[in-house]
Amino acid sequence: MLAPMQILIVADPIESFKTHKDTTYVMMREAQRRGHSVAVCLTADLAWQSGQPVTAKVRRIRLLDITPAYGATQATQPWFEETATDEGRVALKDFGAVLMRKDPPFDAEFIYATHLLEQAEREGAKVFNQPAALRDHPEKLALMQFPQYAPPTLVTRSADDVRAFHTEHGDIILKPLDGMGGMGIFRVKADGLNLGSIIETLNLDGAQTLMVQRYLPEIVDGDKRVLVIGGKPVPFSLARIPQGNEVRGNLAAGGKGVAMPLTEREREIAEDLGPTLAARGLLLVGLDVIGGRLTEVNVTSPTCFQEITQQMGFDVAAMFVDGLEAALAGA
Repeated sequence: MLAPMQILIVADPIESFKTHKDTTYVMMREAQRRGHSVAVCLTADLAWQSGQPVTAKVRRIRLLDITPAYGATQATQPWFEETATDEGRVALKDFGAVLMRKDPPFDAEFIYATHLLEQAEREGAKVFNQPAALRDHPEKLALMQFPQYAPPTLVTRSADDVRAFHTEHGDIILKPLDGMGGMGIFRVKADGLNLGSIIETLNLDGAQTLMVQRYLPEIVDGDKRVLVIGGKPVPFSLARIPQGNEVRGNLAAGGKGVAMPLTEREREIAEDLGPTLAARGLLLVGLDVIGGRLTEVNVTSPTCFQEITQQMGFDVAAMFVDGLEAALAGA
């Protein structure tokens, strides 16, 4: 265990956290349990003035003991308190670690933030996941680097390409490259019903790139989130199972989360890709697997820690902070 340090977490507003299921929250909780102190900021709080280090206006916080345990309901009382106010700007290099946990969308502002974080790295900051790796692994496109595990997939702005892909595969899934939580995902079956309208909606008459994949019927058994920390798989996945007539298993789209041990195939994928992704600067990765096929590589703010811990008794947050401390010790 490392000596106590200050950890800065770049995230969405903490007032919006759903503490009964938020992954960043349990990261902070485990870090504080080990004696580390926590500060938070938004990407909008980052600044870089010429001749000076990258800084942020931060909020130093302490988590309160009244926070609900795993699986409880959302906290109705304050779950943190600020321990310092009006501190002014603080250089990112002065923190022991910086965790980039901003949720998608992966837009221009997200990319600008990674450039500021990368400059902070040049000044000595330790940032996880590394900013250049975040930029180089857009969550949908990163999949294309590992075709041996992926279903037939097409990335294009061409409506004709999409129609040809549909003709070849019959039953397809279309989705935007910058979506999250199942947003903007469509299924088109062999009859091609509404294909033209869906293409127009997603690619804006050729102005926007989209992804198309062959539909995987195994989605009925769940879209599995396989977490990889420091190149090693968490031994349990979270199967996000579509409900009712939904084609999407995402929890944000109403999917049911069921934790279960990794299958042999899921472990094979995670153990093969894990060291490669870790070497690229990705401490935490969320692989999405349907029917033994890799469908996405999530790197911005992978989730599902609490659901796995609650159902399987495996402390994912502890494994993550172990991985963080090991990465810092080896830096």
